[in-house]
Amino acid sequence: MAWLPIAASILPSLFNGISGGIQNGAMQGINQQDEAFQLSMYAEQTRHSEQMQLQSNAFDELTDERSENMREVNALRDISLQQRKADNEITKKFIATITE
Repeated sequence: MAWLPIAASILPSLFNGISGGIQNGAMQGINQQDEAFQLSMYAEQTRHSEQMQLQSNAFDELTDERSENMREVNALRDISLQQRKADNEITKKFIATITE
């Protein structure tokens, strides 16, 4: 019966160790699930960012092309206006030579 006090002192620490191990295992499982969730959220965020970047690049290219087209139209309009002015000057000189 001399072992009874020794067993009584060892058993609580043994049960605490086992229950602590179970708790640690549960916490590790929860942490692993959380890490997997965080990783999937990061992957989704990365995919979303890449999609937004693609859309942004496409929009930028479209606006650049549109701006270039507008510059070309403005340049052609300016050339046409200069041609009209030159034609008007020629017409004025022609009228002046006729009326002399």
